[in-house]
Amino acid sequence: PDPDWASHSLGIFICLNCSGIHRNIPQVSKVKSVRLDDWDDAQVEFMASNGNNVAKAKYESKMPPFYYKPTYLDCQLLREQWIRAKYERKEFIHSEKQEPYSAGYREGFLWKRGRDNGQFLSRKFVLSEREGALKYFNKNDAKEPKAVMKIEHLNATFQPAKIGNPHGLQITYLKDNSTRNIFVYHEDGKEIVDWFNAIRAARFHYLQVAFPGASDSDLVPKLSRNYLKEGYMEKTGPKQTEGFKKRWFTMDDRRLMYFKDPLDAFARGEVFIGSKENSYKVLEGLPPSTQGNHWQHGITIVTPDRKFLFACETEDDQLEWITTFQKVISRPMLPQEYAVEAHFKHKP
Repeated sequence: PDPDWASHSLGIFICLNCSGIHRNIPQVSKVKSVRLDDWDDAQVEFMASNGNNVAKAKYESKMPPFYYKPTYLDCQLLREQWIRAKYERKEFIHSEKQEPYSAGYREGFLWKRGRDNGQFLSRKFVLSEREGALKYFNKNDAKEPKAVMKIEHLNATFQPAKIGNPHGLQITYLKDNSTRNIFVYHEDGKEIVDWFNAIRAARFHYLQVAFPGASDSDLVPKLSRNYLKEGYMEKTGPKQTEGFKKRWFTMDDRRLMYFKDPLDAFARGEVFIGSKENSYKVLEGLPPSTQGNHWQHGITIVTPDRKFLFACETEDDQLEWITTFQKVISRPMLPQEYAVEAHFKHKP
């Protein structure tokens, strides 16, 4: 919104946030305010004969479909690396510059947070499309990987605030059908964004094989996903007589996971949230007999098997969570989601 700035060397209009990034590459992009700065006739003419659509046709002419194109809502790192890739490095004009994320194989070192001690240590990572996996090794000369993450179940999302690093990336995968989190970063912004897009490329090529009739526009939304919502709520147990405990919640597609700490490797528990056609619903408030909650703004999720009770600290939090749950519940379930639901029902 509000593209009140312009790069008069590229002939494009930009918003205030992106204007700051453009100013950091003055050899490529020269920035002026549309309203506050003086413009000479040649500059106005150049803007009139170019514009954002012309620039897009030129600078994105060979952009691979899997490459993540950020919006103004994305973190600073993704927006900065997109602008540099597009205008400074010209990666989407020259296909050979896309090797770091399009080759189908990538290896290198990332700082990974220890599962138990919280320390970040350098670990070797290998992404192989051919093997269908991302692996990491605890020692440089280790023969066997510490973990093998199947591309089929892999997700990556930037979480700078949660991880406490502007380049922080959260990678999740399924281990025994439970979600496992790992938290990584690299000092170099281009490196970590290249890793992110390499994961998306590997997922794209996996899905092309798995769904041969699907179009690019069908597959691209499935490559990586940001969480629908995260934050603290209180919860009680299945008997609803235990005290409420504060937990960190993550809504990842239809999995509502809760953690003691936002940076835990494994969730303490997961709740599957289906659709209204399958008797799932969300209610404002808690049953009248409920006790033990410190926070007053309750939410009840009704599933075919039981009710889950949560409490939020503020009314705004409550409204945001209810809106998120309603969006999930109003979406019809896909065939493969029934298998996930069945697994949740038969969990020990």
